[in-house]
Amino acid sequence: MRLALTGAVLVLLTVLLPDTAQAQFGFRGGPLGVARFAVGHIIGLSRLRHARMAVHGSRYRSAALRSEDPRGGERGRPANPYVLRAALTAQAALSGWHGGRRPQGWWRHPDGSYGWIGPVFWPFAHDDLTTAVIYGDTTSLSLYGYGDIYAAIFAPYAAPELAAYTAPQGRHARRVPSAEVVCDSSDTGGLPVDRIASAVQPNEMQRSALDELAAAWTSARDTIRASCPAQAPTNAAERISVMQARLDAMIKATDALMQPLTTFVDLLDDGQKAKLDSLARERQAALASAQHKDAQAAKACDPNYDPRYDVQAERQYEQLVQQQWPTEAIASTLKLDDTGRARLDVLQDTTLRTMETLSSCPMKPEATPQARLAAVKTRLQTMQQAVGGVADALDDFEFDLSDEQKAAFEAIGPKRGA
Repeated sequence: MRLALTGAVLVLLTVLLPDTAQAQFGFRGGPLGVARFAVGHIIGLSRLRHARMAVHGSRYRSAALRSEDPRGGERGRPANPYVLRAALTAQAALSGWHGGRRPQGWWRHPDGSYGWIGPVFWPFAHDDLTTAVIYGDTTSLSLYGYGDIYAAIFAPYAAPELAAYTAPQGRHARRVPSAEVVCDSSDTGGLPVDRIASAVQPNEMQRSALDELAAAWTSARDTIRASCPAQAPTNAAERISVMQARLDAMIKATDALMQPLTTFVDLLDDGQKAKLDSLARERQAALASAQHKDAQAAKACDPNYDPRYDVQAERQYEQLVQQQWPTEAIASTLKLDDTGRARLDVLQDTTLRTMETLSSCPMKPEATPQARLAAVKTRLQTMQQAVGGVADALDDFEFDLSDEQKAAFEAIGPKRGA
């Protein structure tokens, strides 16, 4: 869907979304937070232009899904993991899409990457867990929410483009990575054993516990990979089911990690625990240094902030709802009766509520890896509940639809994506 904004709104958005780092952390629920978060999926951010442009380059085709950023190595400076992920996931997400020559998309994350790559939901899922638990960085984790649920309902892929991810064929096959390739190559890492060992200098018993934790971490990665769909989902209900399966696998992974993580940390003395926690402090300091002070973002995430009195935010939110939910056009296209229209309203309201339920503000920093793991599990469970609520509303909406109406509903997303 192309976003048509007036000059005044563009100026406003330029002020509200000044740089990539701020958009990555997202904003609290409510009209202002909702608008800024969701519009981030639609409007390109200037700091990631070069990452999106890199999608056009042949070196970032599907075979380039790997853990190293060639740009950083070529230029003699550390790779930026967020720029890398934006470039790689954008390439993989758009390669099978009929509009893939334009690296834009209303289902894009604010950091330039994508929550969906064809039939695959949440690439880099295991890496996100590692980053959040060990390094205390929930940047990527916090970006999953409303936009991904919305994309599951209104997928931008038509059936032929979507099928290419699970059964590549024809002259486009080389450009479309399979779902298996995406799942296997997006989560290449495991527990950063060497960094942890270098930091804490474990004794023999501690090293044995660390090795057991590393094995559990690898097993957790395999659990998440196993949730990768073998077949492309063909409709919204199946895509929601894919989300639920992926989230369920991630929750199971967190459960499997808690005991070995606790065992290892409990064996450390206070000095070693401080050195382990320094890994998270270093990452948080690096993130803080990359950001500018943003009074608007701080206000939006302030629990005392009341967006009802922010006129600009209200207008922006209303515009967003009208653009993403053209209710009259959907009702007209599907020829809905009053009951169908009411059920569509419930589906819309249920989905929009996930914007606040799944706030994209930074998660509260926790002091220990065990506490961070528990917080990650809570976030995943909250998202699982939100997706379940949307699944129920979608099932009610489609219950009395004819096959023709369901087909017309499925066609809405690809048409808007074009």
